[in-house]
Amino acid sequence: MVGKDPWVRPLRGAADARARVVFFPHAGGAASFYAPFARRFPDGYDVAAVQYPGRQDRWGEPFVTTVEGLADRLLPSLRRWAAESVPLVLVGHSMGASVAFESMLRLGRDRLTAHCRLVVSGRAAPSVTREAQAFDSDRDLLDHLARLGGTDTAILSSPDLMDLTLPAIRNDYRAVTRYRPVPDAVVATPVLCLTGDRDPQVTPEEAAAWKSHTTAGFRLEMLPGGHFFLSDHQDTVVRLVAECAECAEAGDR
Repeated sequence: MVGKDPWVRPLRGAADARARVVFFPHAGGAASFYAPFARRFPDGYDVAAVQYPGRQDRWGEPFVTTVEGLADRLLPSLRRWAAESVPLVLVGHSMGASVAFESMLRLGRDRLTAHCRLVVSGRAAPSVTREAQAFDSDRDLLDHLARLGGTDTAILSSPDLMDLTLPAIRNDYRAVTRYRPVPDAVVATPVLCLTGDRDPQVTPEEAAAWKSHTTAGFRLEMLPGGHFFLSDHQDTVVRLVAECAECAEAGDR
């Protein structure tokens, strides 16, 4: 993936790519979270991650306040890769799964999903109705993050670092709370769903419900762990994503 793109950070390049993988971060997360995953892919994989505004090297840029808005803004970056014959895999964890799903819906409307695949992780299916979690204070939100894991404890314990990161976390959690997916929306791409067997945010049934959101193949993989199970199983996650990249193509339907 060459060229400067404000929305996508290259993590591993490949001159003659056999597949392209784009990771979508969780609420409050950033592209750098996926750097360790990128190093584990086989040769020939071009790997990148989305960088949402308002964090890391996009510090100071205005936040995008909705999941749908993020997908709209990302679409020009994704179109050029989706139009190629090289498989394009969108991989989203937690909030990132919703942004990746909405992005794939938009690519589908442009009839650009023939070589695409979708991997969703740590997120209930759009058809699952669940009351949004509300936090009365920053302390409640920080306690919630600590229970979930996935946030560096050095950040959580540093008032100065939290002052820098809390605005992005608040924005993303508001975006998740406001998100109202179309409950019967479907993509014409193979979908791989990853979930932790002890994830307090997603039950196995809520993860399995993603099957109704694709007209192509579906695979559910449950791994040991909580909401950030993927951090403890990086090799397995990369293997599963690579297998998804090489699965049969769905074509537009």
